[in-house]
Amino acid sequence: MTTFDAPAGPLPGYSAEPEGPGPWPGVVIVHDAFGLGADVRRITDRFAANGYLAIAPALFRRGNRLRCVVSTLKSLQDGRGPAVDDVLAAAAHLRADARCTGKVGSVGFCMGGGFALLTAPSGTFDAAAPNYGIWPPNKEELSRACPTVASYGAKDRMLKGAAAELEERLASGGVASDVKEYPGVGHSFMNDWGTPAPLRFVERTAGLAYSRPEAEDAWQRILAFFGEHLR
Repeated sequence: MTTFDAPAGPLPGYSAEPEGPGPWPGVVIVHDAFGLGADVRRITDRFAANGYLAIAPALFRRGNRLRCVVSTLKSLQDGRGPAVDDVLAAAAHLRADARCTGKVGSVGFCMGGGFALLTAPSGTFDAAAPNYGIWPPNKEELSRACPTVASYGAKDRMLKGAAAELEERLASGGVASDVKEYPGVGHSFMNDWGTPAPLRFVERTAGLAYSRPEAEDAWQRILAFFGEHLR
């Protein structure tokens, strides 16, 4: 774990760096509503293994966890607040690191994908990868977003039609983009939480199951897109 400065005070996060000499582009990974767990750490490590200086802010570590969850979701709903500041501060932390090239991307999942969408027009990030990101309040501003690679599941009950709408909004501003909807999966298909076998039926019923083929395809698209826009 590491700690970085933010407007509301220092915040911990999980960081990983590539092997060999830098500098490297940076990536901020924003977790989902389950918090910064083993899955997010694996994702952070994978970005590092592919040549990115990576950090995942622990957004639920400002006191009582329930209050943090509520506060973080409120920040996303309002489009401002401590959690938004924390995400932007994580990007500033990477840019201030001598090992970083100065190019920084954002990656998010579900709630975290919402933050990636929210901050894509902010001028802070050079590329964004929202994965089944819930809609932020400023979606009309996405025509001014940074280059965006996004992934959705067609069976996602929460985000019906989101891929087509996002693609249209990005295209209206001429934003470089790669938006894909995978027909056979639902929400959270890229998140491998290591759910015990007896509970996987519940996970599938809820439409939250990990699916390796689609997840790996999305990974390759993200890495190719970031390779183009962050390197």
